[in-house]
Amino acid sequence: MHTLQKMKQDGQRITVLTAYDATFARLLDQTGIEVLLVGDSLGMVVQGQPNTLPVTLEDVIYHCRAVARGASRAHLVGDMPFLSYQAGLDQAVLNCGRVLKEGGAEAVKLEGGARHADLVRRLTQIGIPVMGHVGLTPQSVHTMGGFKVQGRDEATAKAILDDAVALEQAGAYSIVLEGIPGELAQEITARLRIPTIGIGAGPCCDGQVLVIYDLLGMDDSFRPRFVKRYENLALRIRTAVESYAKDVRAGRFPGEEHTVHSREPVANGTADGTGGGGAPYGSVEMGTLGGFPSPPATEPAGQSPSGSHATNHAR
Repeated sequence: MHTLQKMKQDGQRITVLTAYDATFARLLDQTGIEVLLVGDSLGMVVQGQPNTLPVTLEDVIYHCRAVARGASRAHLVGDMPFLSYQAGLDQAVLNCGRVLKEGGAEAVKLEGGARHADLVRRLTQIGIPVMGHVGLTPQSVHTMGGFKVQGRDEATAKAILDDAVALEQAGAYSIVLEGIPGELAQEITARLRIPTIGIGAGPCCDGQVLVIYDLLGMDDSFRPRFVKRYENLALRIRTAVESYAKDVRAGRFPGEEHTVHSREPVANGTADGTGGGGAPYGSVEMGTLGGFPSPPATEPAGQSPSGSHATNHAR
């Protein structure tokens, strides 16, 4: 968090992306992205829901755990889902605490402005950092009449500005500005001392966030104006899978180079085909995925589920 504040002060732009699993988290972490957000957008891009409302607190905690295992450097934020913080102050505090305690996140993100100022104040007082979120708030999709740009007229623009100021005064360390005119985002960014993170809010925010699946072009049918596609993985993935299927059907895969034979000699002199030490295929141990060790059946008391990521709280 201190790093993000210094970046705003120094005029350095902040990069934020969503992540939902350990493999993507590891890859994104290696690029130097400052913040990984386990967004409730997982309801749409992972679960196939029409909006974010069905996402549960358990969903967010589960995906936070996965991302925390994959990332060792980036600041990790967990998105509080619909009805996990609106029903009462005490329940909201407990739920936010679970995202840190059980999910391994380092901060939570809340949608809404001044009406949540008391909650933000209480959370920050007990050591739970809060990222705010104003403008187009997807959990209010029904009251907004859909995913529509907010703040086009003077009255709603002032309300969004007031919400952002209220969140800062309550102790939020940064604020997401979503789906608002670029001019309004520029005004809010200049007004606040804390960093603003934009999505569909123009180029003048202190940082930008995108859903990783949108950045990579994994959905041909989703082409909002605010997204820049840096890849076309929908095409690449289909092409790769089609090639795999053709090879299997034609008997070209697996080939000789993919086949282990009984008692064949290997580099370390063993003849059991394990590569020595019982590591099948000479590389990744059985029971792992992408090089990540399988978690223990139960985590020792007091140990964070995030592994090495738990040492990163200074950020």
